[in-house]
Amino acid sequence: MELEKTVDGQVAVLRCVGRLNMVAAPRLRATIEQAVADGQSRVVVDLSGVTFVDSSGLGSLIGGLKVARTAGGDLRIAGPPEQVMTVLKLTNLDRILGAHLTVADAAREW
Repeated sequence: MELEKTVDGQVAVLRCVGRLNMVAAPRLRATIEQAVADGQSRVVVDLSGVTFVDSSGLGSLIGGLKVARTAGGDLRIAGPPEQVMTVLKLTNLDRILGAHLTVADAAREW
């Protein structure tokens, strides 16, 4: 999976492209943790380029959410494709992670 980080003030935007699976999940989790440690406790994970997500990928998102909230921030997801959204709905994580259509929508509410 490709992972690109951009920062706008206290908001870190992480754009993921490819498969968010057990191979990629630790890298995403570490990137979220580093962003929070660097002072960006508000994290938007752009999933628009993700083609597949498994339980490890979901775990990295939930772990990242906990890290962000512990630091007084939050984690939101943006642009999940249909396959990813189906998995999120089946696990009820769509309610916990706050899915938004776009990165701008996710970041606008802060």
